[in-house]
Amino acid sequence: MIQNTIVAAPDALREQLRSMTRMQLIRTLAASRPDLTAYRNLEAAYRISLKSLARRYLELHDEIAELDLMIKAIVEELAPELVARNSIGHNGAAQLLLTAGDNPDRLKSEASFAALCGITPVPASSGKTIRHRLNRGGDRAANSALHLIAIARLRTDEKTRAYVARRVAEGHSKLEVIRILKRYIAREVYGVIIRRHREVNASRFAA
Repeated sequence: MIQNTIVAAPDALREQLRSMTRMQLIRTLAASRPDLTAYRNLEAAYRISLKSLARRYLELHDEIAELDLMIKAIVEELAPELVARNSIGHNGAAQLLLTAGDNPDRLKSEASFAALCGITPVPASSGKTIRHRLNRGGDRAANSALHLIAIARLRTDEKTRAYVARRVAEGHSKLEVIRILKRYIAREVYGVIIRRHREVNASRFAA
């Protein structure tokens, strides 16, 4: 919204702001003191609106930072092993915990968790070609979390890169290989969640 407003602003104001980085721009606009009585002037009106947008951005930015700290603390308490895994961040872990629910034993197997996340293979064969496509169902937020984990591992983990390269060389499309990779990650995540759930239950019974 801020960038769109700047694009439509008068040339003089646009030139003044265009060389700043994002946070420089936001903080400069938020700290500005436009003449509120000059709202009939086009440039002044843009300055007033940009200040308002920048202040709202900073408020939301601070709120998000506070919520991220809360999410981090909760996830590290509930499932520290999950965020210890390669490329699984606190927000992704939080989403997967939410998807599993507060009673993950209701999921009969890791296959049911994969189905819940919408990453089970869907047959898409044609003639003699046997293949599967990505599942568009299930929990899209969990699917997105698994996708981000898969992409992060593809960028940072040598074993993952080698696996993807091998499967592509075998004739699989990159999308098919990412689907398979997400399936493996879902199996890994499910195992961590179930183990942690059992540990928590065991400690409750012991108390």
